[in-house]
Amino acid sequence: MRIRNFLEIDFFLFFAALILTVFGVLFIYSSGVTSAGVLVSTEYLRQIIWGISGVIIALVLVLLDYRRIRDLSVWLYLGTLALLVYTCFFGRLVNGARAWIGIGAFGIQPSEFAKITTIIFLARYLADSGREANDFFRFFVSCLIVLVPMGVILLQPDFGTSLVFIPILLVMTFVAGVAIRYVVFLIACIGLTVILMVLPLWQSYIIRSSSSSLAFLSNIRFTAIAILGLTVIGLIALFGFKKYKKRYFYWILYSAAVGVFSFGASFMSHSVLKDYQIMRLIVFLDPDVDPQGAGWNIIQSITAIGSGGLTGKGYLQGTQSHYRFLPQQSTDFIFSIFTEEWGLLGGLLVFGLFLLIILRLVRITRTTADPFGAYITAGLSGMYIFHFLINVGMTMGIMPITGIPLLFMSYGGSAIISAMAGIGLALSIHVRRYLR
Repeated sequence: MRIRNFLEIDFFLFFAALILTVFGVLFIYSSGVTSAGVLVSTEYLRQIIWGISGVIIALVLVLLDYRRIRDLSVWLYLGTLALLVYTCFFGRLVNGARAWIGIGAFGIQPSEFAKITTIIFLARYLADSGREANDFFRFFVSCLIVLVPMGVILLQPDFGTSLVFIPILLVMTFVAGVAIRYVVFLIACIGLTVILMVLPLWQSYIIRSSSSSLAFLSNIRFTAIAILGLTVIGLIALFGFKKYKKRYFYWILYSAAVGVFSFGASFMSHSVLKDYQIMRLIVFLDPDVDPQGAGWNIIQSITAIGSGGLTGKGYLQGTQSHYRFLPQQSTDFIFSIFTEEWGLLGGLLVFGLFLLIILRLVRITRTTADPFGAYITAGLSGMYIFHFLINVGMTMGIMPITGIPLLFMSYGGSAIISAMAGIGLALSIHVRRYLR
């Protein structure tokens, strides 16, 4: 039976992840070479060890029946949550975030594994609650399951990693059949929050206007008045809907709720975000605001990608990385090195491999008879595609810098092991897709 399991795995999914992992090792090695051709980093050796460990874990998961982790999902979720809380107080402080724990040179980032355990626990809840349950309550509990680890990660503070939980929630609840209006509600809240948060920064730092036309958005008095006014409108609409059963009252209440949550969240963001995180948003709007400081990363990344042309400069022939113009080049900006040396065609190859992974996960989701397995692969697809879009978009200057790694390729043991564990889960589900 075990040999049969290996023969029935989705080889397209497995080898797409494996090829991306090999690419990662190659270009982590390249990132450690100086302009004089001297290798000054051994990161690639550690990445090889982590990559092999990840592949072994993935293959072991194929042998295990994924349905056995259903009963363990609560403990896995609570265990990683406990690790996240421990990390907040006793973790290592790296780049302003207390997100790592470990002894000596060995360390792990619990937030990477929390994404997988949250997906598993949320999949169990959605499968157990069933489509016949009250949609609002089902969506509310799903939000709680996701927001608890997300909130703890924000306290570290690791803003980038916390964002990954949002697409996981949206994709899984959508696939689980939760009413689309609740999914759209969350998307609308996030979108309006970002707009309300960015507009005052845009006025202050980009157009450098002293006018108060947009500054009022970050004023506590205006925020309080706006929230109070929208709350009153929402309550009146709720009364009207209960009494007269008119749909337009429902949508007035819906819109008022979006406004209340968005104004509250945008105001809180100005208090919670660190100075360097605010600068990341500002330089995303205009990198030339601080070209020698916070804007340097984006400018150099775009330069590296553009200089690669169609076919690239050749492996180990990059200049931006070898002359050390790119910061965090083995982690956040690995795609910049890749496209500088392998060009547009190499970049399209990475695009194609990630697209293949997403399409195979979607196929598994659609063909799996067991809802628990289908929801897991749906969550994994949301996680992988978000990591890809944000990281690659960041290197191209079309997304703000968030510190989200490019899964399988960026340097980091926790990231690649959790990513390969996700692939192993998907392969296990694929092998048993006709079982319930």
